[in-house]
Amino acid sequence: MARTIAGIAIPDSSLAQHADQLVRDTESDLLYHHSNRVFLFGALAGRRRGMRVDAELLYVGAMFHDMGLQAPYASEDERFEVDGANAAADFLRGYGIEPRDIEDVWDAIALHTTPGIPKHKRPVIALVAAGVEMDVLGLDYDGFTSDQRQAVCACHPRGPGFKNGIIDAFACGTIRKPQTTFGNVKADVLALRDPNYERVDFCDVILNSAWSE
Repeated sequence: MARTIAGIAIPDSSLAQHADQLVRDTESDLLYHHSNRVFLFGALAGRRRGMRVDAELLYVGAMFHDMGLQAPYASEDERFEVDGANAAADFLRGYGIEPRDIEDVWDAIALHTTPGIPKHKRPVIALVAAGVEMDVLGLDYDGFTSDQRQAVCACHPRGPGFKNGIIDAFACGTIRKPQTTFGNVKADVLALRDPNYERVDFCDVILNSAWSE
């Protein structure tokens, strides 16, 4: 029987169960519960906005969105969002999922830390970002009822120290490849956590390029 949390049915297909177990075996408790909350808050946001979304694809997008922070999925030179997107795409290909659906999940993960774009894309993409923004940044916090927030966190607790814990997880996943933070929000993470980090300035890159003018 499918579980329901805050009125949202948790996908229980073999694909969803495999995704859950893979993430559970790979990620820390903090990231695993965060990923589940991303799905739930994303699904709740979609329901409130009247958006029709494939729950299974949303679930995979949410569960895999931080897998790029972890070995063995973290590459040496790609953004962690791209690593997670690639991991999800490989996983979905193993189940014969349609290319367009795989592309939506890939985009959802790759764009989840790029503010202002996902909300204009298809539902899976928009709602993974909405779930992340709610759980990490508290955006649209009051758009969810107290009962919804409590029900989600009762099943997948944030725990003490989540705010600093998630920043530490981001830092651990990017500190060995700081060049991948250029132009994205993880530059702020390394600026806070790595005393040796030197932020690349976009305008400096322009002004010091090989072009004469």
